[in-house]
Amino acid sequence: MTKSYAYIPSRPSMTFNLFWISILGALLGFLTAEGQHSLMISYAGIGAIVFASLSFISIKLNFSRNLTAIFCGVVLFFPALFFTGLAYAIVVGIFGCILGSMSLWLADGSYRLNQPPYATSGEVLWFYSFRFICGLIFLFLIAPILIVFPLSFNKEPYFSFTEGMLAFNSEAFSLRWYIDILHNGMIKPEAIEGWWSDLWINSQWIRSIKNSFIIGIFATLLATGLGTLAAIGLSRSEMPFRRPIMALLISPMIVPLVIIASGMFFFFSDIGIAKTYLGVIVAHAILGTPYVIITVTATLVGFDQSLTRAAASLGANPFRTFFKVQMPLILPGVVSGALFAFITSFDEVVVVLQVADVRQRTIPRQMFSGIREQISPTILAVATILVILSILLLTIVELLRRRSERLRGVTPL
Repeated sequence: MTKSYAYIPSRPSMTFNLFWISILGALLGFLTAEGQHSLMISYAGIGAIVFASLSFISIKLNFSRNLTAIFCGVVLFFPALFFTGLAYAIVVGIFGCILGSMSLWLADGSYRLNQPPYATSGEVLWFYSFRFICGLIFLFLIAPILIVFPLSFNKEPYFSFTEGMLAFNSEAFSLRWYIDILHNGMIKPEAIEGWWSDLWINSQWIRSIKNSFIIGIFATLLATGLGTLAAIGLSRSEMPFRRPIMALLISPMIVPLVIIASGMFFFFSDIGIAKTYLGVIVAHAILGTPYVIITVTATLVGFDQSLTRAAASLGANPFRTFFKVQMPLILPGVVSGALFAFITSFDEVVVVLQVADVRQRTIPRQMFSGIREQISPTILAVATILVILSILLLTIVELLRRRSERLRGVTPL
């Protein structure tokens, strides 16, 4: 019976551990200076000394990693709470938990476990530096979204954090702007009788929400039908001029929206559907069709064409073959494309500005008007709801993608 050997990395020196921990402390101290140039260097030095000292104590105590993280977080939380406030104390406490976990992670050499034993120090450094840079890029991209969430609960009509919010004072937070989504435009928002008809007819945001869903649903159905048929046709080897046709169909993804919107406006004006629901639906369907074509085409790559030939040899007509054999297997790709088409329609504003009338005003168009005409944090509340809706739809898309891979026999990494 052979024994299995586990790679046990060597423990680095204490100097190595404290060096990286002090960099984390210097970063926190630098951020604490809040842009005051005279305090940046001194605060960074104090942060480096405090973190290095706490890391040294944590390594010597040799607790478990979770206990060490809690210990460091608590040690830094209460002094920060006493001298500054709750908001800063929470941030410092989080840094303290990272400090405790990182100290033992470095001290026992665990940082080398996901690297081969022969990896040099430079290779290990680049491995983590690359991931740190990717993390910073991801944080830079997602930071505006994260800021919108708490600002939407601001009680005051400001687009910035108030002192009460930074101190986590409950009186500084409110659902005022979410309620304003319903009340904005109503004649008698506090009325008991007739409030539903008043809300449904007069509320500006509710009207925009209705338009977005009506236009989005019909545009999605149209784009899904046309995109699925186009993808199936383009997937056949005997289809002539496949590449030029594919390039033409996905061109709305490449051509700037301003050019597309201008062209649609003049063309729709000539045929009499500009400034109508039909015109906006057709315009959004044109923008969503390329996403359906791409996702369905990707699903058809793993489709076994011999199944359709077998169905035809058994007497099934093309219509029956499509719905009984082909459609169930490519359904995850079709639904994914439909969701992408719906998101495209739901978030689009450039085409609506030129093709739509005030009667077809969608949520993005209403937000655009709110920014220009009346600056109100209601826009932040609506943006928060849209972000949550987009996350839910993208989560469904990812689940459908994994199901499609399982149906095609592809094992995800």
